[in-house]
Amino acid sequence: MAIIGGGFCGTVAAVNLARLAKKPLRIVVINQGSPLGRGVAYGTKQAEHLLNVAARNMSAFPDQPNHFLDWLGTRSEYADVPEAVLREQFVPRKIYGDYLRGLLHWHAKNAANPRARIEFVDAEALDLVPAPDRIAVVVEQHPTIEADKVLLATGNQPPANFSTLEHPRHVTNPWKPIDYTAVDPRANVVLIGAGLTMIDVFLTLSALDWQGTIYAVSRTGLMPLSHFHGIAYTDFPPADPTTLGLAGLAALMEAHCKILRERGENPAIVVDKLRPFTQRVWQSFTVEEKARFCRDYRTRWNVTRHRIPQSVHERLTAAIAAGRLRIIPGHISAMTSSGDQIQVAVGRSSPGSEQTTLEAGWVINCTGPQESYKASPSALYQNLFDRGLVQADELDMGIKAAANFGVIDGGGYASEALFAVGPMLKGTLWETTAVPELRIQTRHVAETILASLEGEASPGWFAEMWVDVVEYVI
Repeated sequence: MAIIGGGFCGTVAAVNLARLAKKPLRIVVINQGSPLGRGVAYGTKQAEHLLNVAARNMSAFPDQPNHFLDWLGTRSEYADVPEAVLREQFVPRKIYGDYLRGLLHWHAKNAANPRARIEFVDAEALDLVPAPDRIAVVVEQHPTIEADKVLLATGNQPPANFSTLEHPRHVTNPWKPIDYTAVDPRANVVLIGAGLTMIDVFLTLSALDWQGTIYAVSRTGLMPLSHFHGIAYTDFPPADPTTLGLAGLAALMEAHCKILRERGENPAIVVDKLRPFTQRVWQSFTVEEKARFCRDYRTRWNVTRHRIPQSVHERLTAAIAAGRLRIIPGHISAMTSSGDQIQVAVGRSSPGSEQTTLEAGWVINCTGPQESYKASPSALYQNLFDRGLVQADELDMGIKAAANFGVIDGGGYASEALFAVGPMLKGTLWETTAVPELRIQTRHVAETILASLEGEASPGWFAEMWVDVVEYVI
């Protein structure tokens, strides 16, 4: 069994395979780039980068909801924190990385199940070559790995490069280390995008006591909202929201948002209440409805759904009030070198507004992960498409997969040997980036693979999402 990717999905899938295996199993995790067991999100070393989900909802295992919380209580810095308080904390992501790394190595040492063995290969997977009973995983500068099953768990792609400008202060991938000491801290910084990646960079610059103005340029100028303490709102959703279609669902959500505002409550409760149904609602949409959602509602959905800790939101609003952070609704129309600086021309979103030119010591691409895998620079995905082993979903937001996460090939057939989990299934599932969904995926794909390898019936897909929506209204 080979797993390509060693971030959250690859790590937890390997752990589930190891802990659930009933027969001898060799698991090879092939990981290159991000720290093994941590990935990009949890590989940060900075304490100011916090989880966006409270500790109570961050267990790696759906069948052990308090697993992370119990582990967290063993750490010295949380030993004196009452459990009721600890449950609601947004802990540093690097600590969650410790949790994942510890899980992986515990199971790799056969501590939980002597039948399973986890091995690690620090190299890039370049290609998959199918044979009648096996898949050959071609790995850079490493012997080919023969596997019965392969799981694609490569996580998010780097941001798409929106400019051809080559300049040492133009950062195309913000998730790689940046030597901020190379630039005078009084210089301005332009961040392209105003989402979660922008917030990470802002927090990093703030920790460095950056003196220059930080500009965040995005088409809408909307930032993620803050988490909040909500109410148990029982009037929404209806019993089966998948029957409404996009127009009907949007109208119903708007109506309930209005009711909540009139009651003095946060309308984001409506998005939380829809959470257990989101994947099925998305799958019930036509291709045209999905495209319209992305065009008309996507940004509003994202800033409401992917909220941030209140403490982080307060830091952002304080910086905006002080003029240290400026959010500019607009788009980048040109970028040119100016010695050590970069000139950034910004077309404003407001009708009649003139173009703005900013001079920056850093320009950092914070637009978020590239979605298209057909356009991926990865040799692995280029080869998978060339071989017809995968196909893009209808909106080219990822790759297609069946209900059991078997990859659908170019001919429309679901593979019994190649599987996929995580962000690459966005076009198929939409909701596929947060731990509460990913832990379900990794548990399910592990059970499916083990059933096939051990000659048992596949467990099938979960009939209902297990997510308790009350847990999300915080």
